[in-house]
Amino acid sequence: MFHEIHACQHADAPTLVLSSGLGGSSRYWADDLPILTRDYHVVVYDHAGTGRSPAALPDGYSIKHMALELLELLDSLAIQRCHFIGHALGGLVGLELALLRPQLLQSQVLINAWSSPNPHSARCFSVRRKLLLNSGPEAYVQAQALFLYPADWIAANTERLAADEAHALAHFPDTENLLRRIQALETFDIEADLARIDTPTLLIANRDDMLVPWQRSQHLAEQLGNTRLVLLEYGGHASSISDPLPFHRALLDFLSAKA
Repeated sequence: MFHEIHACQHADAPTLVLSSGLGGSSRYWADDLPILTRDYHVVVYDHAGTGRSPAALPDGYSIKHMALELLELLDSLAIQRCHFIGHALGGLVGLELALLRPQLLQSQVLINAWSSPNPHSARCFSVRRKLLLNSGPEAYVQAQALFLYPADWIAANTERLAADEAHALAHFPDTENLLRRIQALETFDIEADLARIDTPTLLIANRDDMLVPWQRSQHLAEQLGNTRLVLLEYGGHASSISDPLPFHRALLDFLSAKA
């Protein structure tokens, strides 16, 4: 599985493991790396079957499979303790890690994540699947910004989005792999196991997220122990890109308290 280790100048710095959302690409975190590597060693990776991690994903592929793949990678790197940061699907991977190997996690940060299906997100993923199957990758990629960012940010960042979309099309995943990853999202449900998770957790959610209602993070905050919820007012589903300062402030305040 493709991965990169971005080392901090302090040899004894803690390690952060970053896991991206449905797209699965480590490129999602590019804007965050200069800030995070000031005080942390940072591991990023392309999920199996995406980007530079070629794989044929099996029928019945699940979030648990993704967590086990990440554990295999971390074991190969001899990482026994880390802070985990996951965006959307990546946050679901974090919840599975907290069940599979809680001793690995010094803390976890779950960004616009959820613990079970909800009707609104199900509608959004259904639309994305139909775009992929009926209109093809170009329409799927072009629509992605509508799910990720506020309208005014999209209008003000047309050149960046054009470059991002060209890169996404050039590295578009196998259709069957993408469909199996969408199905894994749609079927993820660990409500019955939430009480078992005691990892120190920061939940970051955006009130203007049009893909995942912020109340899904509120629900997690009510069900998990040892948890803090930060609600951001602006930025949509991917506010680490569209409005990074409040996002980084919440993230770094939490991590510094858990060092």
